[in-house]
Amino acid sequence: MSDLGILVLKLSGLFSGVIEVYIWVVIIAALLSFVKPDPYNPVVQFLYRITNPAYSFVRKLIKTDFNGLDLAPLIIIISLQVIVILSDFLFATLARAL
Repeated sequence: MSDLGILVLKLSGLFSGVIEVYIWVVIIAALLSFVKPDPYNPVVQFLYRITNPAYSFVRKLIKTDFNGLDLAPLIIIISLQVIVILSDFLFATLARAL
């Protein structure tokens, strides 16, 4: 494999890592929504600020409220996992071609 192919694989790992971190942020924010933490806490504000754009995007596309349970985090996590799998496949194919 060429040096360019190795670089593509490293970028794939970086991309997957960033998405995995965001998945954990979504999980933590979803768990925090069950306990109703202090909304003025800076960590809680950061988590809500970073996840609300994704939540609102998903809520615009489909109905996510079922019997008082918001399924937007689940939909986001599944979508991001699909993106990771597809991007890893595409990056690996590209790296082999180079």
